[in-house]
Amino acid sequence: MKIISEILFIISNGLLIPVILLLLYFFAKGLWILAGCYSRWRLHNRVGSAIGHTVQNFSPELLENTLSDLADIRGCAVIDYLSRIVVHKEDRPYCEYELADFQVEVQGILSRYRILIKIGPMLGLMGTLIPMGPALVGLAVGDIASMAYNMQVAFATTVVGMLVAGIGLLALQLNQRFYARCLNDLEFITHKIIAE
Repeated sequence: MKIISEILFIISNGLLIPVILLLLYFFAKGLWILAGCYSRWRLHNRVGSAIGHTVQNFSPELLENTLSDLADIRGCAVIDYLSRIVVHKEDRPYCEYELADFQVEVQGILSRYRILIKIGPMLGLMGTLIPMGPALVGLAVGDIASMAYNMQVAFATTVVGMLVAGIGLLALQLNQRFYARCLNDLEFITHKIIAE
């Protein structure tokens, strides 16, 4: 049994560096997402208000004007799908397919933030538990410096993991509401242009 415990101890200690590197990677990714939040928020406001205005005062001319006003925005899923739906408005199955495909793409976009929410605490917990073994060994042999260092690593990884999850949660909430509203607007516009 002692051999098995030592093997497990070696394996868990060997995981510490990969866990910390992954945690730093997700922390950098979270900071990148956080840095882009303001520009994404402005984009969401512009697109959301333009499409919301079109829904409130719907007419085919207003829809065309809205699409031409938003034509300068590149890489926005809402505008891309709306443009394709308007072009193929005579083909009902295609428009329904585009709506369903929009939902799939939105789930892919949102999964980036869900990964941060789930992986951050998991890596933080692993980074907390792995150094606890050496810290307890250091305490047992009276090596307080080793114990203090391992406890410092344990607490730091917990904090960073929770911060990563917090950034992911914030980004998920901002994007989820926007895409839910846009899906509703796209469905309304699709039904209006198909019915004409």
